[in-house]
Amino acid sequence: MRVPGPSGLAVNRRALLGTALVVGAFAAVYWQVFVRLFDAWTNDGNYSHGWLIIPLSVYFAWERRGEFFAAPSRPSWLGLAAIISSLAVLIAGLLGAELFLSRISIVGTVAGLVLFLYGWNHLQVLMFPIGFLLLMIPIPAIIFNQIAFPLQLLASQFGEFCMTSARIPVLREGNVLILAHTTLEVAEACSGIRSLISLVTLGLVFGYFSDPRLWVRAAIVGSAIPVAIVANGMRVAGTGMAAQWYGPEAAEGFFHDFSGWAVFAVAFALMLAIHRAIVYLWPAGRSGGR
Repeated sequence: MRVPGPSGLAVNRRALLGTALVVGAFAAVYWQVFVRLFDAWTNDGNYSHGWLIIPLSVYFAWERRGEFFAAPSRPSWLGLAAIISSLAVLIAGLLGAELFLSRISIVGTVAGLVLFLYGWNHLQVLMFPIGFLLLMIPIPAIIFNQIAFPLQLLASQFGEFCMTSARIPVLREGNVLILAHTTLEVAEACSGIRSLISLVTLGLVFGYFSDPRLWVRAAIVGSAIPVAIVANGMRVAGTGMAAQWYGPEAAEGFFHDFSGWAVFAVAFALMLAIHRAIVYLWPAGRSGGR
């Protein structure tokens, strides 16, 4: 058993002090951004998964600790340039009240710190944990709306198709479904974008833990898009059928809220089935590699 000498203790203390200073400076610079980010995670149901992103990212980084410490350290001044650029983006976001810019600069600053303090080898090791942090950042409203409206129309069309197949008379005008006893509007909250964002995050985590092959992970994440569309269309159709058979009140309150959770569970089950089908058709031993 070796006892660290005075020089070893000094190095450890300097490393701990340096780490503490970097973390403290990072927290001081970004505290306002994180406060508003926490508020978005708490009050916007589309991004409630954000609370899980940082712990998962830390876990992914911790899982790579052996590879990280084994990599040769070659600090790069390009990291300092990346940090300065990210801080410039932060200032621009704060002055212009542009939340997305100030939030996205977090990822750039973290990557720049790793590059500046350790080098490209260490940044490559931590590329996935750092990139995973992007999922905690809400999409800009202009992009969000461009995605949400087509999803509203797709959910409305799918719901109309299912109800027509069940011989329920329905008239669709855009994202509005007109039934005999009530009218249903597929609002933005019911467009499926909430399920899509959560399913993409869940698919990425599930793929990471379930299969080492990169293309399988990409397929699982990609399947979240059609699965979310189909599942949400089923929710719209089920709500319309319930309103037709049991009255307009069946489309509101408990049934409406419960159907959201049920459809998300069904969507995740579909993603599991897709993964099992991939594994059955292309076993890991046959396709090999990541």
